[in-house]
Amino acid sequence: MRLSRRGLLRAGLAGTAATALGGLASGCAVPAGSTGRNMVLWYWDGGLGDTVIGKAEARYDSTVDLKAVKIGGYYRSKLITTMAGRAHVPDIAGLKGEDMASYLPNADQFVDLRTLGADEYKSQYLPWKWQQGIADDGTMIGFPIDCGPVAHFYQYEVFRKAGLPYEPADVSRELDTWEKFFAAGERLRERIPGTSLLTDVSSVFENVVQQGSKRYVDKDRNFIGDQEHVRGAWALAVEAKRRRIVSNLVTGTPDQISAVDSGKLPSQLGASWATYDIKNGNPKTKGKWRIADMPVRPSNNGGSFLSITKACREPEQAFEIIAWMLNAANQASGYVDAGLFPSTPASYGLKQLREPDPFFGGQVTTDVFGPAAQKIVVAYNSPYDVALGQPIKDEIKNVGVLGKDPKKAWSDAMSKCRRIARHLGVSY
Repeated sequence: MRLSRRGLLRAGLAGTAATALGGLASGCAVPAGSTGRNMVLWYWDGGLGDTVIGKAEARYDSTVDLKAVKIGGYYRSKLITTMAGRAHVPDIAGLKGEDMASYLPNADQFVDLRTLGADEYKSQYLPWKWQQGIADDGTMIGFPIDCGPVAHFYQYEVFRKAGLPYEPADVSRELDTWEKFFAAGERLRERIPGTSLLTDVSSVFENVVQQGSKRYVDKDRNFIGDQEHVRGAWALAVEAKRRRIVSNLVTGTPDQISAVDSGKLPSQLGASWATYDIKNGNPKTKGKWRIADMPVRPSNNGGSFLSITKACREPEQAFEIIAWMLNAANQASGYVDAGLFPSTPASYGLKQLREPDPFFGGQVTTDVFGPAAQKIVVAYNSPYDVALGQPIKDEIKNVGVLGKDPKKAWSDAMSKCRRIARHLGVSY
């Protein structure tokens, strides 16, 4: 069973990467990546598709010995430690999307991909995704792999039994606001006792924040997690709890998995890669699911990049490999292999992404995820977002799971943010 990407999207203290990388000299003195024909690529389980890696190794065999190494455990920590030690540094390194903001302040430790001709490829990729790999000074360190457009997963028969819209187009149209979505959750609970529309309030809070153009810290290093875009998301999450459309279960536990299997949790807001999580975690539900648009507008959860480190002796060759591996055809292959939804819109019309999916009742899921990916709002991602967003996420979870008073939880979250901001040098 492939490790759930949800499990990989755990926040660490932001600034760790920035601190560790910041101590490096500008460029590695010990070239441990490419020596002669050798070229090393680091990635993690599920970070790239096996098919495209195999094809790349064969395609470039006459010019380079490309060795793709799958790194287990805490990938970011291992990459940072290796770069700080300036030995055995990979030529090409995957960078997880949730970590990208912490790498950008140290862009001088990577090759600026614009100097290798990256701008020629820009029009082939989602604009917001392309922008995420660029530092404030314009240096481009990340070439887009995938993205994670979020949609509404629901069980067709349960919705029909509850008298809710149940065809994907109808669900998208009739549950297009949070108020309509919440009202549907209330009708579901009333008509099928014991059911909940969502597992927890965190799903509401995090997706509402991700729908907008702001996060927790702005470009000028000011804390903005106490502003209306976060307060509004918090209020909606609290309302979801008050209106009892969420369960008291914890995602990933046996009870929660059982509730999904039985139809007691027939709905969730999930990224494109969640199709593989549901297939692996709830195989008994094959054919029961459909996918519709999420309320208001799509958000994004996940999606990563490839970079070239300063240890690379042959950056032109490395860039040629990256650009080929991440073209539209190969990104379509990555979706089939590993659920990596392409950041190349040209992929969405290719055969691999047009196949009806029996697990989702024969639906062509790209018809939902493709348009969603192209509507994501561009947002500034600060290297301090993780550290200053985590206390708020922790406290809204306390409201949902432990029943903590929302006002007390908000106050506690702001107190923690104030301390962390002071420590990181962020204006509060």
